[in-house]
Amino acid sequence: MTSRLLALCFDAHDPLRLARFWAGVLDWEMTDNPQDGIALLPSDDTGFRLRFLPTQEQKTGQNQAHFDLTSTSLENQRQTVARALELGARHIDIGQGPDEDHVVLADPEGNEFCVIGPDNEFLADCGFIGALACDGSQGVGYFWSEALGWPLVWDQDQETAIRSPHGGPKITWGGPPLMPKTGKNRLHFDIAPPADGDQQAEVDRLLALGATRIDIGQGEVDWVVMADPDGHEFCVLPPR
Repeated sequence: MTSRLLALCFDAHDPLRLARFWAGVLDWEMTDNPQDGIALLPSDDTGFRLRFLPTQEQKTGQNQAHFDLTSTSLENQRQTVARALELGARHIDIGQGPDEDHVVLADPEGNEFCVIGPDNEFLADCGFIGALACDGSQGVGYFWSEALGWPLVWDQDQETAIRSPHGGPKITWGGPPLMPKTGKNRLHFDIAPPADGDQQAEVDRLLALGATRIDIGQGEVDWVVMADPDGHEFCVLPPR
């Protein structure tokens, strides 16, 4: 048994505004229901939703994960950047050089993302969301490959990447040196066992793979909060 990746969750001061921004950038449909709250439904083969959860915590430091959006041409890259800026994004400097072929932006709440140039071979067979690029060790790439049952599509120089057998974005980890962790991550995964699976059995399996149970003040809830081997939070929901 392996978990299913249900959603990538964003902590947000204004979840509705942030959802509208990403709906405009990605051209995804927005939904608001009791099970998911404010969420975006993919219009492509991405395979997981985006959820936007309220928080009062301030963003500190660079996020552990960010989207790499692909381009089909330089003009297409310029159009994507222009659309994002019109929707409320801004240019930011995270140390990228002047000759980089990607544009680094931040969404209205400061979450970083990149618009990649058209000549990127690693993302050539991916859709508009080419990758969720994460700061993380080789070992955490192995952990998530086992947790989700997604094969490794890159494993070189301590950098790893996995991808669903059904396509969609790659999830990548850049290897050491790792950024210092500053509080709870603003992005985290929601995963769940299959509909005929068992939540506790899946928690036990993830513990055996190297995860830990953690308390972030969640109280009495029907999901289990865990951290992967690099200490990044995720939630294991009941089967659905």
